[in-house]
Amino acid sequence: MPSHLERLRSQLRDALAGANADAMLQAPPGKWNSEQILEHLLLSYTATTRGLEKCVEKGSPCATHSTLQQRLATVVLINFGYFPDGAKSPPHALPRGMAPQEVRSVLFAEIDKMESAFDDCERHFGAATKIMDHPILGPLTVEQWRKFHFVHGRHHARQIRQRLKLRQNG
Repeated sequence: MPSHLERLRSQLRDALAGANADAMLQAPPGKWNSEQILEHLLLSYTATTRGLEKCVEKGSPCATHSTLQQRLATVVLINFGYFPDGAKSPPHALPRGMAPQEVRSVLFAEIDKMESAFDDCERHFGAATKIMDHPILGPLTVEQWRKFHFVHGRHHARQIRQRLKLRQNG
């Protein structure tokens, strides 16, 4: 079975297949367009990679203790694969208006970089260690982080497909 990050790459490639520049800028009122969604994903990948690299540089995990609410949210998202519509993005992952070609040119390379950082953390700290806090879910293991990014990316790939379909039908 493909890894979570391989499945993430596949979801994003499939969602973007055949998309043109005009279609990528279409969105329902008050919602992000597909380019903004891609930028949001890129920002979440770069933030994760930076955090993982800090853990390795520090020589210890950067995780704290989870609250009951975080543990429940983790079960829903990680165990059941459910990402709720309308969830608010942490400020560091809000789209800032990067050039679409810049986002697209580095998106998959950033997933590769994040995957390498996950592998480094797993080698340094072990698979069962909670390595770093997610802003909403709290402390996660490397595998939970991988699954988070797959579920999160799948959620946004669906949104991109919906927006592109709206453009075709509109």
